Amino acid sequence: MSEAIDLLRRRVADLHQELVRYGLVVWTAGNVSARVPGEDLLVIKPSGVSYDELTPQNMILCDLDGNVVEGEHLPSSDTAAHAYVYRHRPDVGGVVHTHSTYASAWAARGEPVPCVLTAMADEFGAEIPIGPFALIGDDSIGRGIVETLAGHRSPAVLMKSHGVFTIGKDAEAAVKAAVMCEDVARTVHVSRQLGEPLPIAQDDIDRLNFRYQNVYGQRPAAQ
Repeated sequence: MSEAIDLLRRRVADLHQELVRYGLVVWTAGNVSARVPGEDLLVIKPSGVSYDELTPQNMILCDLDGNVVEGEHLPSSDTAAHAYVYRHRPDVGGVVHTHSTYASAWAARGEPVPCVLTAMADEFGAEIPIGPFALIGDDSIGRGIVETLAGHRSPAVLMKSHGVFTIGKDAEAAVKAAVMCEDVARTVHVSRQLGEPLPIAQDDIDRLNFRYQNVYGQRPAAQ
């Protein structure tokens, strides 16, 4: 188990640099976490530590109540929210939070991003929904995430007046969803400067999403 946790610490530390690479975070804001497979544990970044100073060694191991199991720093202030998601969504292996500019602008308006692009249909299969306003510090944000995404195909939710939370089968998938969320939020914003974006028929959204999730990309070779 120690070896598996060490590998996950390295992966989570590396994935935080993807948030910087794609311009999704500033200063020390934002976080990535990953569930430890087969255990009631998660790995998450420390609170208030510069991205340049993040290492596998300073990632924090917590239980699914948000209590520190191993680590010399305090965990992210969003740990309770991440832990709530893991407790109530056993299918989720990774959670990401950002304040990326365009997606957070939609969150500030309390407005979902409409599904008007094939890239949105592919990745999200629907609009990117708005979750309720919730204060940081307890599991209120986690409850809002779980309730908003229940029965929804989107792996992203815009928490009102706050920012982006994404989920995935693992931390890498959640990071990808955060990157795509900002990309489509920006494009749809630009489109609205030119006029009203054109809707995509629901049947076409369904077909696009099915193809992307089940056909697109490489598949393991047959044995």
